[in-house]
Amino acid sequence: MKGRLIVIEGTDGSGKSTQFARLCRRAEEEGYQFSRLVFPQYAEPSSALIKMYLNGEFGQKPGDVNAYAASAFYAVDRYASWKKVWQEHYENGGLVLADRYTTSNAVHQASKLPDRDKGEYFRWLSDFEYNRLGLPAPDLVLYLDLPTEKSVEMLRQREEDTHTQGDIHETDTDYLAACRSAAMEAAEVYGWKVVSCLDSAGNLRRIDEIHHEIWQAVLPLLTKKEI
Repeated sequence: MKGRLIVIEGTDGSGKSTQFARLCRRAEEEGYQFSRLVFPQYAEPSSALIKMYLNGEFGQKPGDVNAYAASAFYAVDRYASWKKVWQEHYENGGLVLADRYTTSNAVHQASKLPDRDKGEYFRWLSDFEYNRLGLPAPDLVLYLDLPTEKSVEMLRQREEDTHTQGDIHETDTDYLAACRSAAMEAAEVYGWKVVSCLDSAGNLRRIDEIHHEIWQAVLPLLTKKEI
C-alpha cells in the first residue's frame, strides 16, 4: 500500500522551517499520525560529505563541486533515512511530512548549470533518486517563494540573531538568485505548488496566512484519520 509524501521546500530565509513546524503541529492537533523528516540529517553519519561540502572543504563556492557530485552527497543521506527510518511506515500506507527532500537538489544543484542543461539534469535527478535509488516521489511539493533581496535580508538577520555564520550556499547572493530561478523552472517541470511569501503589495505575508494556504493544499491528501 503506497503511502503519501508531502514536502515543504523553499528559498533560503523563506520561513520554511517555521511553516513545516506549523504543518506538523496542525496535523497532530487534527489527529493524523505521520513520520516527520528533516533533511539533511546533520546528526547522522550519512551527512558527512554534505557537511564537508557546505563547510567549504571541497571549495569555497558552491560551483566548486559540480551539480551531479553534490546531488549524490544529498541523495545518499536521503537513502540512508529511507532504509533506516521511514520505508516501512510509508510502504504500509503511512503519511510522511518532509522538510526538504530530493526537491532541494532540483533547486540548489540545477542552479549551477546553464539553462540549456537544466532539463537534462531534472530528468537525470528523477531517474537517479526515484528509479535507481528507489526513493518515493512526493505526492505534493509546496515551494515557499521569496525574492532574493528579501531572502538575503532574512538570512543576515538570522545570522545576527543566532550569532552564526551561513554556509557557502547562504552567503553567496548570486547563487541564491540562481537557486530561485532554478526553483521556478523545477516547479513548472515537476508540478510543484508555489506559495508566495509576499502579498500583492510586496510585503511579507503573515505566518498564519501562509500556513492556511499550505493547510488547504495538504487537506486533499489527508482524507482519513491515521489514528
